[in-house]
Amino acid sequence: MKKVAITGNIGSGKSWVCELFKHHLGIPVYNSDFAAKQMYFLPDVRKKLVGRFGDLIYLSDTEIDRKYLADLVFHDENAQHELEAILYPALFVDFDQWMVKQDSPYVLFESALVYEKRLEKQFDAIVMVSASEKTRLRRAMERDHCDESTVRARMAKQWPEEGKRLLADYVIWHENDDEDDVLMQQIMEVHKSL
Repeated sequence: MKKVAITGNIGSGKSWVCELFKHHLGIPVYNSDFAAKQMYFLPDVRKKLVGRFGDLIYLSDTEIDRKYLADLVFHDENAQHELEAILYPALFVDFDQWMVKQDSPYVLFESALVYEKRLEKQFDAIVMVSASEKTRLRRAMERDHCDESTVRARMAKQWPEEGKRLLADYVIWHENDDEDDVLMQQIMEVHKSL
């Protein structure tokens, strides 16, 4: 079974493309953002995180203090790397355990930061979902109910789309929200190739 990463910058429509792979083709999708949030509560991970960052990062047995943790890692690049060094191994163990339960020619690992976090070597192929900056801005502002400057600040933390498109094995262009038939044609081409 192939491991395929599916990535895309904020507002690219990556999650919608994943839904189409899942519902039309039966391809399992591992949502790494959702899964990473669960890793904080594994006993071994929690012990390491408390040992490194203190128990203030946890509000309770089921909730972390996201603001406190974000403030820690935002001002300290070392802390960001240490956090990832604790979370990512647990995430990939979880992904591997999830993957063996699937029955398909390949699985999708959904993550916006495949290249930024240098995860590309973990996968057999990478699919990039792309759209114009104008479209991505509009989608993110509508989805997250925020202003343009907030979205642009988040965009600035991601690698430029152009560079990612050059590195990806497949690129799916998702410019128009009301053209699922065009999108499905591209998805089918990727599916057949995989």
